[in-house]
Amino acid sequence: MAYKNLEEQIQASGNVVSMLRNSQIGAYVYPVVPSEFTNWRDEQRAWQESCVLYDQSHHMVNMFVRGKDAVKLLSYLGTNSFNGFTPGKAKQFAPCNYDGKVIGDGILFYLAENELVFVGRNPVANWIQFHAQTGGYDVETDYDDRSPSRPMGKAVTRRVYRFQIQGPNAEKVITKLNGGPMPNIKFFNMGHINIGKRKVEALRHGMAGAPGLEVWGPYDQYYEVRDAILAAGEEFGIVPVGSRAYSSNTLESGWIPSPLPAVYTGDKMKKYREWLPGTSYEAVSSLAGSFVSKNIEDYYVTPYELGYGIFVKFDHDFIGKEALQKMDGGKGGRQKVTYAWNKDDVAKIWASMLGDGDMYKYLDIPNSNYGSSTFDSVMSGGKVIGASMFGGYSYNEREVLSLGIVDEKFAKVGTQLTLVWGEENGGTKKTTVERHKQLEVKVEVGPTPYSSQAREGYHQGWRNKKAS
Repeated sequence: MAYKNLEEQIQASGNVVSMLRNSQIGAYVYPVVPSEFTNWRDEQRAWQESCVLYDQSHHMVNMFVRGKDAVKLLSYLGTNSFNGFTPGKAKQFAPCNYDGKVIGDGILFYLAENELVFVGRNPVANWIQFHAQTGGYDVETDYDDRSPSRPMGKAVTRRVYRFQIQGPNAEKVITKLNGGPMPNIKFFNMGHINIGKRKVEALRHGMAGAPGLEVWGPYDQYYEVRDAILAAGEEFGIVPVGSRAYSSNTLESGWIPSPLPAVYTGDKMKKYREWLPGTSYEAVSSLAGSFVSKNIEDYYVTPYELGYGIFVKFDHDFIGKEALQKMDGGKGGRQKVTYAWNKDDVAKIWASMLGDGDMYKYLDIPNSNYGSSTFDSVMSGGKVIGASMFGGYSYNEREVLSLGIVDEKFAKVGTQLTLVWGEENGGTKKTTVERHKQLEVKVEVGPTPYSSQAREGYHQGWRNKKAS
């Protein structure tokens, strides 16, 4: 049955947790980009050993906001300070609901006076558009949705292409492209670079743990720019990364990509739920994992738990401010960690596919996620003390890893814990779930980021900083 909006669907479902845990949306797809150009193992190796070209043109929303109230609107939604935020800069943007729980995150680019664009997943773009349309702001929005997961042979176009040149040899590739030294662009600032005959916009980044650039421009220049980058990078070992390996880089660099958007409860959020269509991401997305609670709020997370405490500034009015002030910087709460899975237990999962005996939930690699958002129980002494939220395999580290959160007293590197892999009662009705038995997997808390290259090379280690 089709529902007019999210609120109607929640009321009809009886329980939103059950609704999401049994969603029929299927696997989350990174669209259009081929799954592999060479093989995912060598593509993973390249971001640590040589250079990679990430194609980010298709899996994210571009949410353009233009008008004299653009900054006013986004400041009201963002936990970040906007002091000193001027055209030519970018920032991590992670808005919260009224209770200080994260709706989602992505990157906010300040393109020009009164013109910004948010780049990321749908939940934040939807939250921005709702307030732009209902909040009385003098703005216009342009919602450039992600490419269809299954285009079925139909032509796909976007407003812009978006590439990243990353890895130890990225600077050499960029220098060759530019016809001179790599532009002196500060971290998360924007500038320009020459690529062939084009002068293209660039953001200084470091997604793979080494200096690199994100570049973008009109989509009709996609192939021209891509071909030029690959030609310049050939002598430096550049490797285009396919959609299969792409998202697994975060296992090494420490970013949790897809927390459950905290929109399903709260009287103040009701108008938003009534605004969200019954076909929206929030209405059809799936929730995976072994943790089961009847209360959807048990799946919500705060900025402090995701490692965003350093961004939270109380120098402006924003949604969720009062609630976050009461959290005292997240002290005594849960912290972001990396879990390294026990090799023998991982082998047991894979071995269950052969011969007779119990079948455990299939552990796919390099990405083991089978829902839009994941919440696997992490235990100590029979008690749930954390969650695993994004997992897969790193060929560079020779480890099955997952990112998640854990009570502060268990967050020390080396702590031994137990992760429950698989779902209850043989599995939910999600299309990505086969019948299986749960298995307790031993895990060890590791550093975040897990990769020493990302941990030591990423800008001042912000992905593992705590709030001051």
